[in-house]
Order: sequence, then C-alpha cells, then structure tokens
Amino acid sequence: MSAKESAHASTPMMRQYREIKIQNPDAILFFRMGDFYEMFGDDAVKAAKALNISLTSRDKASDNPVPMCGIPFHALETYLPRMIRSGFKVAICEQMEAPTAAKGIVKREVTRVITPGAIMEPAMLEERSHNFLCAIKPSKRGFGLCSVDLSTGLMKVCEFAGEGSLLDLLNEIDRIDPKQILVPDDIDEKHPPLAKELAASLGSIVDKTEGWTFSAQIARETLLEIFNVKSLDGFGLEGMELSYSSAGASAHYLRETQKGALAQLNKIAVYNPSGDMLLDPATRRNLELTKSLMENTRAGSLLDLMDQSVTPMGARILKEWILRPLVSIDRIRERLETVRHFVKDFYSLSALQDTLDGMGDMERIASRLAGPTCSPRDVRAYGEALRRLPPVKSVIDKIGTAFGRLWIDMWDNIEETADLIERAIDDDAPTFARDGGMIRKGYSEGLDDLKAIKADSRKLLLQLETDERERTGVHTLKIKYNRVYGYFIEISRKQADSVPEDWMRKQSLVNSERFVSPRLKELEEKILTAEEKAIDMEMKLYQSVMDEIRPSIGRAQIMAAVVGEVDALSSLARLATMKMYNEPVIDDGDLIEIKAGRHPIIEATQMEERFVPNDTTMDRAGSQLAIVTGPNMAGKSTYIRQVALITLMAQVGSYVPAESARIGVCDRIFTRVGAQDHLQKGQSTFMVEMNETAMILNNATSRSLIILDEIGRGTSTFDGISIAWAVAEYIHKVGARTMFATHYHELTELSDTLEGVRNLSVAVKEWNDEIVFLRKIIEEGADRSYGIQVARLAGLPKEVITRAGEILTELEANELDATGHPKLKAKDAPHTPSDQIGLFTPQKSEVEEELRKIDVEKMTPLEALVKLEELRKRV
Repeated sequence: MSAKESAHASTPMMRQYREIKIQNPDAILFFRMGDFYEMFGDDAVKAAKALNISLTSRDKASDNPVPMCGIPFHALETYLPRMIRSGFKVAICEQMEAPTAAKGIVKREVTRVITPGAIMEPAMLEERSHNFLCAIKPSKRGFGLCSVDLSTGLMKVCEFAGEGSLLDLLNEIDRIDPKQILVPDDIDEKHPPLAKELAASLGSIVDKTEGWTFSAQIARETLLEIFNVKSLDGFGLEGMELSYSSAGASAHYLRETQKGALAQLNKIAVYNPSGDMLLDPATRRNLELTKSLMENTRAGSLLDLMDQSVTPMGARILKEWILRPLVSIDRIRERLETVRHFVKDFYSLSALQDTLDGMGDMERIASRLAGPTCSPRDVRAYGEALRRLPPVKSVIDKIGTAFGRLWIDMWDNIEETADLIERAIDDDAPTFARDGGMIRKGYSEGLDDLKAIKADSRKLLLQLETDERERTGVHTLKIKYNRVYGYFIEISRKQADSVPEDWMRKQSLVNSERFVSPRLKELEEKILTAEEKAIDMEMKLYQSVMDEIRPSIGRAQIMAAVVGEVDALSSLARLATMKMYNEPVIDDGDLIEIKAGRHPIIEATQMEERFVPNDTTMDRAGSQLAIVTGPNMAGKSTYIRQVALITLMAQVGSYVPAESARIGVCDRIFTRVGAQDHLQKGQSTFMVEMNETAMILNNATSRSLIILDEIGRGTSTFDGISIAWAVAEYIHKVGARTMFATHYHELTELSDTLEGVRNLSVAVKEWNDEIVFLRKIIEEGADRSYGIQVARLAGLPKEVITRAGEILTELEANELDATGHPKLKAKDAPHTPSDQIGLFTPQKSEVEEELRKIDVEKMTPLEALVKLEELRKRV
C-alpha cells in the first residue's frame, strides 16, 4: 500500500482493505462495498485507465486523498475481460454477510482470483478453443508439462527427456497455446536456457511461483488430496515424477486462486506427444492451420473451413485433431469409417446436428456447476443438455462402426439428474440466485404458499378494505403503506369517532387519522415476511438441488467428451457433403497419389476465377523430389501447399478436396515457406530461413513429407543457389518425399544426376509480351521466371520496366561479378567483360572468341568458307 493509503488506513474499513490487499499484492483488488466493487490507491489508478472509468478520491478534503474508482457489482462480467486483456490479475473480494446482520464492520473475503489461465466466466472465454494454464517442471534430465483448462476440467500431462527435449517442450507449448505458464521461481538461476526461451515467447503470461509447489512430494500430496485417492498409479503416473510435479504445482495454484475445492478436476490424462504427427510451429503457421498468415485470425484458416461442428466441445476436439494428425493407419481408418457412415446417411447426419445444436457447451456448464460462478441459468442449461442425450443416442445406436460401438459402451443419459432439474428449476431461472424465482412452481408446496401470499397481497388487502368499510360504515376508508409505518388504515379526522374498539391509532395528521386493526396487523406480517421467508426457503431448496446435481459432474464431463467426438466426426461428414470432398485411401506405402487435387482454403475463398485442380504423384522410387519452377503468381506455392494440406486432412480422418487420393502415411510434415525477421531474437530473415531449414534436415525421415518454397533468397545469388542445391541433394539422400518450389532454374539439372528427381512447372501462355497464368502443373522445368512481366502487372513505372529489361539481357549474357550482381551499374556505364566463371555458367570457347572478332563484311565468300571449315575442325 502506498503512503497515501497508509495515511487513511485508520478507519476500520480501510484497515480491512489493507489487510486483504497485503494478501493479494500482485492482483487488482475488487473490494465489494454495497452495490459496487471499489478500488483504492495504485489499484484504482491502474483500473481506471484500463477500464476507461472516472478516477476520483477518498477524503478529498485531506492533504493526501486516496485515489479510488468503482464499478457496479452487476457489471462485473462486463469489466473483468478488459482487466484480464490488459494483463492484470483480479482478486474478487465479496461481503460474506448482510450489512444488517454484521456486528461492526462487514466481514469480507477474497472468493477467487481471476488470472488469464484461471477463468470460468463464459464472456471471457473463447468458446471454440481451450483456455489452458501450463506448468513446467524442469530438471537435469528433461521437463514435465501439465496443461489444465479449469473451464472444462481437462488436465493432461507429458514428459520430455534426452537431447532436443527443450525444443520438443517449446514446440508442444506453441501447439497448446496456453494463456498462462507457471514455472519455479528459481528458473533464471537453475534453468537459464528455458528462462531465455520463455522470455522471448509472445502470447502467454509467464508467472514464477513458489518452487516448493513443484517438489515431487508436495505435488504428490496435493494431487492425492484434490482427487481424493490413495495413489496416483490409477492415472498412469507411476514413475512419472516430472509429470505429476508439474500437475501438483498447477493444482496448488488453482486451489489458491479459486479459494476452494476443484470439483471439476476428475482425472489426469497422460499422453505421449510423439505418439501422433508432430507439426513444428513454422509448419502450423505456413499451412495456416488455425490462423491465416495475412490477418493472423481464425478466418481464412484450415480450421475455419473444416469446422462445421455445432457444439463448442466438437469444435475444440476438431482443433486438437487438426493440430495433431494421426500416424496410426487403424485410427485414421476408424475415423474415416464413421465419417463415411454419416456421408451416406445424410438424414441421420442432419437429425443429429439439429439435436446437438441446442446442447450448448455442456462441458463448461458442468465445470461451472462445481464452482462459485454457477448460476440458476447454468443449471437450467445443464438440464437442457442432458435432455438431448437420449435422442443423440438413438442416432448413435444405428452407426455400427468402431466409434459407434465405443460410444454406446460409454453412453450415460444421466436421466435422474435431468429429471430432477426438470422438476425443480424454472424455465425462466434468473442469472443470480439471490434474485429468487429459480425453483419451479409445484416443486415445494410450502414455497408455493409463501409466493402465493406475495402474489395475492393486493387482492387480500382490497378484500380487507372492503370488509372494514362494511363493518364501520366509513366508505372513504383506505388501506395504505409506507416504509416507516408499514400497512395502515387511513380515515378523515371527522370520522375518527366511528372506528371500532379493536383499532389502534398509529399516527395523527392534520386532516386524517391512521389506524391498524388486528386483521391488518396479521395480514401485514404475512405479506412482509412472506417474501423474506420465500427467498430463504428457495435458497435452501436450491442448495439442496445443487447438492444432488453435483455428483453427476464427472459423468457429464465424460459424456461431453463423447458428444464432442460425435460432433467432430459429423462435422467432417458435413464438410465432405458441402464441398464435394472424397474419401482418401490410407496405407503404409510410400505413394502419395492425388487426382485433381484442390487447395481447400483458396478454393473456398477464391471468387474471381475457377480453381484449377492438379494431379500429384510422389513416392521414394521414381518421384521422390519434385523441383517446381515457374513465374511468380503462377500458383507454385498454392500447388505444393495443397499437397501438404490434403495429406494432413487425410491423416486427420477427413475426406479431401480431390477426385481421389491415396496417402502413404507420413510421420511428419515439414514446410519452409517465406520468412520474417525475428527482431526480438536478433535474427534476420535469412537466419530464420536457415534455422527452419536446419530443423527440417535434422529431423526429417524417409517417411516425411517436405514442402520447400524458396531456399537461399536472403543472400547473394551464388550463395543461394549453392545452399539450395546442397539442401536438395541432402533431402534426396534422406529419402523424404519433397516438393521444392524455386526460381533457381539451375536446380532442374538435378534430374540429370539423381534418380527420383522430377521437374515440374506451372504452365503459362505468352501473348504480346504479356503472360496468362494457366495454373496447370506440367512435366517439365520452366526456362524463365517472367519476373518483369509480373512487375508490369503489379504497376511498376514504365521506365523501371524498360530498364529492368535491359539489365535482364545483360544478366542472361552472364554479366555478373563475383557476388552475383550485374557489373552494369548504370544505363550509360562502360561495358566491362567479366572474368568470373559462375557455378553453372559455361566457359566461352576459343572458337566463340574468334567468331566474335571476324568482320564478315570484309571477307570474300571463298575466305568465309575456308574459315568456317577451319573452325569446324577445331570444334
């Protein structure tokens, strides 16, 4: 607390505030005061700026007023996302008792601390993505990684060991895309390489927490307590000390921030990152799997195209599948089998998706039921989700595939909970339980009676007013109410002598008298206490219902996962029918054969021209390495990327954009496409390109698929050609199926010396010094790049185009210096022949030199014939 705050900490309320703030030093404290959350001191200054609200002060008349600001308590979910997006943690401090019941200052406690990785509020979550908190346990032999999504109850762990473990860890973290990462507070001293990499990473908040929470013993005890088990062996964690150490640290952190039990965490899933296809960050980015390269948003990505799911659970599972394609042929075929069933039975597919469409986010709703953020509307939504399980099962019963049989074995309608919610919770349940009205009429007779009194109070008062008028003969008598005196009977002073003996005077006014009768007093007590009693009874009934519902959370989470798989596979079927995709054939051979393949993203977004499909044949025998040449904008990049995307989609278990496809399963897909400076890491474009290339060469196998779009552009021409040539030779030796798009036409000569190298190019048509892109792949190398024609299309000034043509003519005449630059620096510069012999440039022969010196016009025909015969013999 600042000096200003300390000066005003003498009041009981400010002393209470200070004590709570000391316990939460790194969070902005939202301090509940009546109908507002107030912030003081430095917290107020930061919050006012982040929320764009007025900053005022407490004790304005003093020499050191304390800055303060506030927000209405009912607007909390509006303002919280802004605070979290601004990088703050927020501690919610609630009043734990009613002010009227407090003896002295109202008791207050922090009920939860909201951080980027510990969010339950729907408004703050991306509906179709997980919100992961990661914890890393580093050691000399490797790393343990735990990823937990508090909003869904998903908790999973893995380990990385041996050479390259740091790179593997960072790759997995990039794939998971956590919102927050926990590491031990001694990481800088004990694990500087990891600390350096995390410091350079963007997009995740890295928090250094108490190192003791990562210790194996403490972590183990934490997990045993949270999961209420005697051993961790049931989770498959036997011998995985690094894994459960990271899991224990994350569980401890969440228990501290949530201030209580974590009932939504029911299990820990152990997985092997290398068990499926690994995609490095560059490949995920270059293939635009979840974000477009241009806008860095979901729109325009493969995920955006493929996601036809109708539930958030299905969307999250499908995203996971795209980022981790399968390598097991059996598992791929099992997914394709179920997709095929849905494609053939379109009626069932439509009925299924219609039913799923109203299910909502069953997974996150179930998790909210376990915590303090649960609302009566959540309970009602939970019941609605459960009610849709039986009709979904009726569709699943007819599938008969491997997935269908597994789903039936796991199926649980959770009918008793659905029935309870239907009986107990009103259709129009409120957002907040304190508002009442969540218990359905007919569930409790006692509650219905109390509500009836409240609802019928006006009718009962009018009836009493009529009865008293008849009894007294005072027809101007009225029953009124105010907060000071409650209900009373008012008559004029002239009629005061006519009142019955059982009336008691309450107040005398200038022109009237106010009385209360025994019947009115009895009715008043019923009316005034009925609402209070109704709210109290309703809260008790609600808590009783919740106590019966909460044991079903674990079962509901299992069913949410099953429903998510059903939705994800039906989504792939819907995609196939919408886009006219076809089922690929999957085997363990080395052949990738695609007939009339199309780029899925460009086909879906390209409106101005029809997409031209192309065939592809790759294997390790005759077509291992394809050198793809052609002009800019012709479609080289589109073609080679579509091969990677079709392969990836097939190994996800999806139909593909092609007339037919046979995919020999790839263990990994690598791409090196374009590059950008990593200035924060001190790396140039060329350095980034070389790092990515090195990663590919060091990790590719004979079962890999490699996509290279230009290598060596960030250096001199000769250096670039040399590197590209050597890379191609190395890949050929590895045996990986590769597509190599390049403007270095010299690489087409590889087909003369290496078996399995094919030259492909994109066909173009020349017309009046202009080019028309045909977008068709042909079996031959291109002899020109048409760069100047493309520059003309881009609108470069005519003078530049003309000058470029002149320079091109000289370059084609091999007028290069040792660095690969044209010696002709200016248009009028003197001509100086180059003595530099290029790597692929043929030497000028003596015959050529002698021919250049001959003055034909000064020779007789006979002299010319004699000279020609002489030169012929020398060739």
